[in-house]
Amino acid sequence: MTGESDVPLPVNDAGQPAGPARRSLTDGEWHRLHAATPLLRGGIAVLAIAGFVIANLRERLLDVFVPGAAEFDENYDPLTYVWEHGYVGLALLGVLGVLAVVMAAFYLSWRMHTFRVTDEAVEVRSGILFRTHRNAKLDRIQGVGISRPFLPRLFGAAKMEVSVAGADASVKLEYLYSRDADDLRRDVLTLASGVHLASQGLAPAPTVGPDGIQNEAALSRIVNERVNDFLAPELDPGAAPPESVVRIPLGRLIGSTVLSLGTVFIFLLAVVMMVSLVNGQIWALFWFIPSVIGIVSYFWTTVTRSLRYSIAGTPSGVRIGFGLFSTSNDTLPPGRVHAIEVSQSILWRPFGWWQVKINKAGLSAEAAAGGKGNTTVLPVGTLTDVSRVVELLLGVAPTAALHNELGLAIRDPSRSGFVLAPRRARWFDPLAWRRTGYALHDGLLIFRKGVIWRKLDLLPLARMVSFAVSQGPLERMLRLASARAHTVIGPITATLPVIGTAEAANLFEQVSAGIVVASRTDHSHRWAEAQADTVPPSTGGSL
Repeated sequence: MTGESDVPLPVNDAGQPAGPARRSLTDGEWHRLHAATPLLRGGIAVLAIAGFVIANLRERLLDVFVPGAAEFDENYDPLTYVWEHGYVGLALLGVLGVLAVVMAAFYLSWRMHTFRVTDEAVEVRSGILFRTHRNAKLDRIQGVGISRPFLPRLFGAAKMEVSVAGADASVKLEYLYSRDADDLRRDVLTLASGVHLASQGLAPAPTVGPDGIQNEAALSRIVNERVNDFLAPELDPGAAPPESVVRIPLGRLIGSTVLSLGTVFIFLLAVVMMVSLVNGQIWALFWFIPSVIGIVSYFWTTVTRSLRYSIAGTPSGVRIGFGLFSTSNDTLPPGRVHAIEVSQSILWRPFGWWQVKINKAGLSAEAAAGGKGNTTVLPVGTLTDVSRVVELLLGVAPTAALHNELGLAIRDPSRSGFVLAPRRARWFDPLAWRRTGYALHDGLLIFRKGVIWRKLDLLPLARMVSFAVSQGPLERMLRLASARAHTVIGPITATLPVIGTAEAANLFEQVSAGIVVASRTDHSHRWAEAQADTVPPSTGGSL
């Protein structure tokens, strides 16, 4: 295998020799992953299953290799039999043989699993008997995520996923050395932006071999790296301007989790259980206790997963990170957000809390339905936090006007330029018809809907797949219609439940023309080149 390089070597953020100089992973050569990759990708599970099988079937296994062993007493220890009959050497030889086979399989798996990054794509090759070769084109990258589960963090490993347009088309690097993951993501996104690394001062450092490294120094460095990794903040303070960083206070996170539909469900379960116990139905405990355990577990997972949350603007895009013991962070390049939803439940309204979700390409239908893919970019925040997050996602300059316009669009859309549903729409939507409408602003389509559960959908025209207006027989009688904007698969379904027929026709014409113009002027596939040409982004704009 020509051009392959061994494990990359580290360098600290200050460029000081915390070991050998870092080897570039974007030089177009094939590189290998973390040495513990086979173990972390399933080797531990295989060993655990094998140990369980041996522990429970050791008598039968002994009978296979030692005929007549089944005639012994059931309490007879197979190890005692091996010792008494002088089979210790053979047993040790067999164990060593099995270990040698396992280690050889792990080594071959690691040896044959390589990746490379060129000026055009990220490629991964894997497999021993059946080879696979996956390729992610840089100009189709939708985001790059890095996750560090607890067990891989102990090994100094991290998983990087390069998301590209298309269902199940992502390329995964499982596992990289944790010290190299952030630098590799930065380099990949820099290449994807259309800029050469040398022009950004990111040219590959000369390779320095491992000769001369003292074992004691290497061990001390590894221990320090693990400790620093667990103690370091989720977001490096120097990675983003402080004014662009949005965080969630712990009290707000816990309060928003408690004030949810899960709490209402627990309350209803408690009422039903007390009624059942009063009536002598003790069996109610058998379904109540597991239900409470499940909901409390969900609460705990929600809180711990969102601890150390941060979202910030970086040179490579919007970075979203969270997690306590297992951490995860995604970087979305400019122009990769297909839809934004700002929502508020009635339980959060007294506190002024909101939630922001997005649709982004690269998710399968199953992942989108299961809420995977880190599509909730702001679990809970104030309207000021929402404004800053929307500014980051749309790539617009921070302004006080956006905060004011968002608040006005949610509280009183009639005063913020929205075209609202006519009075006759109350027959279809008696509660929310006064608050249902749309607006078009600078390449952005906005839907406002809901009273009990307020929602504001922001849809960049350049990212929209199609737009439809529909009308049923009852709607036709009342001269009403509904509209839907089609985007990539995700948690957001952008619909306008009811609007006047004339307004719907006008909206269809405006959106159709706007999509053509926005798509023609969109250069986000090579966003650095577009910025160099001073082409204004078509997916942004204030309200």
